[in-house]
Amino acid sequence: MKFLDEAKIFVKSGDGGAGCVSFRREKFIEFGGPDGGNGGRGGDIIVEVVPNLNTLIDYRYQQHFKARRGYHGMGKMRSGQDSEDIVMRVPVGTQIFDEDKETLLFDLTKPGERIVLCRGGDGGFGNAHFKSSTNQSPRHAGQGWPGEERWIWLRLKLIADAGLVGLPNAGKSTMLAAVSRAKPKIADYPFTTLKPQLGVVHVDEREFVLADIPGLIEGAHEGAGLGTKFLGHVERCRVLLHLIDGTQEDVAGAYKTIRKELKAYSPELATKTELVALNKIDALMEEEIEEKAAALKKAAKLKKGQIVYRVSGAAGMGVTELMRKMLEIIDADKAREAAEQAETMSGIEIEA
Repeated sequence: MKFLDEAKIFVKSGDGGAGCVSFRREKFIEFGGPDGGNGGRGGDIIVEVVPNLNTLIDYRYQQHFKARRGYHGMGKMRSGQDSEDIVMRVPVGTQIFDEDKETLLFDLTKPGERIVLCRGGDGGFGNAHFKSSTNQSPRHAGQGWPGEERWIWLRLKLIADAGLVGLPNAGKSTMLAAVSRAKPKIADYPFTTLKPQLGVVHVDEREFVLADIPGLIEGAHEGAGLGTKFLGHVERCRVLLHLIDGTQEDVAGAYKTIRKELKAYSPELATKTELVALNKIDALMEEEIEEKAAALKKAAKLKKGQIVYRVSGAAGMGVTELMRKMLEIIDADKAREAAEQAETMSGIEIEA
């Protein structure tokens, strides 16, 4: 299945059905009167979040979604049937933008969440509705209200607790394969990873979701390499793991390159909690490890108590300690978020 994280589609809810102009005509009934029924309601366009999807590929081959109009009213006071709704199923983490691609309409982050994107038009009244003491035989009926229509953008941001960033060949896919059951493609050439990969990491009978993002290069914010196309998937992460290839000469330069691209893409993303790890230490001498870890610490401007983690995804060195630290940060962020929500809810109750 192909990975698709953005799609432009057209949606239109159904128009309301027309009311009916009809008069009762029965044998032995002297005064019949109007008996036209109302039109039915047009179908809604509904978006539903389902937990077992991780791509928008369904909207690659169908870009137009139009609900049926309501059924027309009929004689003998028979109202038209409401039309069927169209339900569009999207993955968790989908954002819905207006046609300008900037105005955020909905941010869907919870499985089972349902929103009405376009409401169907109401049906028109039949002529029986307009009967009154001064207008006993109305000869007009409503035509039904039009539905809503618009172009929208769907954009997927994967829900992951932690994200892996770094230059191509930094060992991100190897690290993901080492700590989870994910099986990303691993090779000794740049841009092996062409789409985000998710893996569930198990640590001390706990688990969290780790995302491997395709490598960035200098000038990515201007479209170089794969550009910053997939960086949106780490915007929801609570912590970033910045992997540096320890076998290259300028580890400090590699770190600064990625930080520059993160800041150019989103200042908010650049402020996320970050763990810096020197990878592939199994291929280095002890003196080289110390020298490069010191250079990284200086480049990252780490505060007192913060360290450069020394790991090897291929050999499994230092991986467990690093995953435990990431889980600790994730738990702390979740607790902070829960406390903020509780404070907000208490404030709303006091105002009420």
